[in-house]
Amino acid sequence: MKRKIIINTLGCKVNQYESASFLCAFKESGCRLAKEGEDADIVVINTCAVTAKAGAQSRQTIRKLMRRHPDARVVITGCYAQLSANELAEMVDGSVCIVGNGNKHFLVEAALEVNPCDLTMLMSKILNKKEICHLPMRQFGERTRAYLRVQDGCENFCTYCIVPFTRGPSRSVPIDKMLDQVVRFHEAGHREIVVTGIHVGLYGKDLNEGYDISSLMNTLCKAQPEIRFRLSSIEPLEISDTLIDTMKSCDNFMPHFHIPLQSGDDTILNRMHRGYDRETFLNIIRKCKKNIPHAAIGIDVLTGFPGEGKKEFANTRNLLEEIEASYFHVFPYSKRPGTPAASYANQVPGNVSQQRVAELRALGARSKLSFHTKFLKTERPVLVEHSRTVDNQLSGFTDNYIPVVFSGDDELMGQIIPVYLDRIHKDLVQGKTVGK
Repeated sequence: MKRKIIINTLGCKVNQYESASFLCAFKESGCRLAKEGEDADIVVINTCAVTAKAGAQSRQTIRKLMRRHPDARVVITGCYAQLSANELAEMVDGSVCIVGNGNKHFLVEAALEVNPCDLTMLMSKILNKKEICHLPMRQFGERTRAYLRVQDGCENFCTYCIVPFTRGPSRSVPIDKMLDQVVRFHEAGHREIVVTGIHVGLYGKDLNEGYDISSLMNTLCKAQPEIRFRLSSIEPLEISDTLIDTMKSCDNFMPHFHIPLQSGDDTILNRMHRGYDRETFLNIIRKCKKNIPHAAIGIDVLTGFPGEGKKEFANTRNLLEEIEASYFHVFPYSKRPGTPAASYANQVPGNVSQQRVAELRALGARSKLSFHTKFLKTERPVLVEHSRTVDNQLSGFTDNYIPVVFSGDDELMGQIIPVYLDRIHKDLVQGKTVGK
């Protein structure tokens, strides 16, 4: 009888890639996903700890799944497991396996042990890790779009961030293994691949293969011209002229930058240990827009950092207004024990931080509307998703990341087709298939 599994994933795209790999390995070992309402034999929780809220959500998820599946073997991994393994060991009753981020390639084997110990700890010193876990897979679930993890770890040590302590130093996937994974995704029918990592701009610096993120994207695009490649978040100082030229020259390298700003105030940027000032950031955005004017530009911004007064916040807001980005991801600063910023003076009250978050999100909504409106009455290539919306329409994203809904037949699912962007529809664009 097949063992029934549940995999719950919190956090980033790298976690989602890793969980998809776990799922493939479980299925190849004769397991299946538990159906709604079924008791699971194995429960895997891939946790997040990027903020205090994410850590709390990880704990809540673990407790909830333990109550629902009291007889299951519980396997906990991810950043919260790496950060708080001993705390989790005390919290969990029954058979539990805690797997550190550097040992995820052992997770499925450990979960499937016939007679496991009550407590199994597969932990290691993540800051000493030299190689990335090899986590191949046949298919990224049932999705049209797959994530390709090319790198793990971060060495920036921004003063607000716990991630370098939970993910370790930068480790890259060798180019041959990545090309093999892309072939598998192609054979599985995925039409778009999002290249992701914890700090993708560091790709290749730990290897002796002569690749960086620009040459990697160029190689992937040319190896699989039928697949759209999209780059996930990349640090501003790593957007080189070569990377921009690669995006311009490769038709299947989607015109889309997602760039962390975090603050538009030089004093705050310095206290964050970000390594650039507002003018440098602005010049990078100008360069992107000049070379690829139709590109989507997403911005990450963090507000409520210690010492952020009215003047500093206004500098951030004014810079965002000047940038005119395609969309923002706005986060409130979250104090993380173990980071330098947690002990900084002038912590911003929570209500002030939330008010600033709301103001920037409102600005982001206006920026998104402006970007979408700019492309109305034009045609863009859209990758059609495999499922319909609640009102029975097809949906997908343009090459420059505009969400579009439109009428059409099921046979269009999974295809890349030209769509006429007709009008604004809530947070989306209502389109029409060309020729209809």
